Amino acid sequence: MNAERLRILRELADRGTVAATATALSMTPSAVSQQLKILAREAGVDLLEPDGRRLRLTDAGRALVVRADDVVAALDRADAEMQAYRGSPRGTVRVALFPSGAALLLPRLFTALAGSGVDVEARDEDLPASSVPALLADYDVVLTHRDERAPESSSPRVTAEPLMREPIDIILPPEHVLGGQDAVRLEQLADAAWISVRGGFPVDDVLLSVAAATGVQPRVVHRINDFRVIEEMVFAGHGVALLPRHAVARPGVVRLPLAGVRAARIYELARRSAADRSPAVARVLEGFREVSLQVQRRTDGTGPM
Repeated sequence: MNAERLRILRELADRGTVAATATALSMTPSAVSQQLKILAREAGVDLLEPDGRRLRLTDAGRALVVRADDVVAALDRADAEMQAYRGSPRGTVRVALFPSGAALLLPRLFTALAGSGVDVEARDEDLPASSVPALLADYDVVLTHRDERAPESSSPRVTAEPLMREPIDIILPPEHVLGGQDAVRLEQLADAAWISVRGGFPVDDVLLSVAAATGVQPRVVHRINDFRVIEEMVFAGHGVALLPRHAVARPGVVRLPLAGVRAARIYELARRSAADRSPAVARVLEGFREVSLQVQRRTDGTGPM
């Protein structure tokens, strides 16, 4: 089977449609369809089947996509190894990060990689962890986050490595009646107006988990994904909120831990299975581990997970 046709099949699995695959590969849809038909003849089995007006992978097609991942990873690894023979790991690694994680880790990552010969092309992607497989169509590494009670994002085609745990705290307006406590129980804010992020994102997942654990159902009146806006709203007295500990930056807001229940989000490094065998990708993953450990030791004294 032709390796380039396997790449096309993998792109189709990632992007869902022939049109999107053609756009990603700078091909025409008819050319993509033709190459997939040839691949099916090479495989000797149907790889696609009609699904309304679209096509979907058959069981054989899904199985071949997993093997295509192995083939493409092996080819990329061979190219990276040839680069390694010419010196230290080199190349450009495409990285997607959620915004608050990027603010915390990305500057430190660039510092850690200075002089390594590895360049990082970084983009912020404010999407839930369920979007990781689709993001890996365009990125080598995705830094994502999830409620610590949620399952890992790993799958047969994705390796998701827990990187660090960040506690989720309550933030209150200045002079709030509970501001003098060492910690706050959710029951004490049962009547408060809450500001949360959109559903499906980790901070809201944590709020739901805490509510389920305590039996208190917070009254969410606003849903805003920008932590800076949430802080300003809380500072002005328009509600209370949960925020990740390292994301709290607004002077004047009161930050307190939750009492009686664990609340945190887990940072995960996701990539295609075997992608870290590429020297450049491996160096970026190592850099993330280094800087996350620095953050934990400096701010929490917790050390690695």
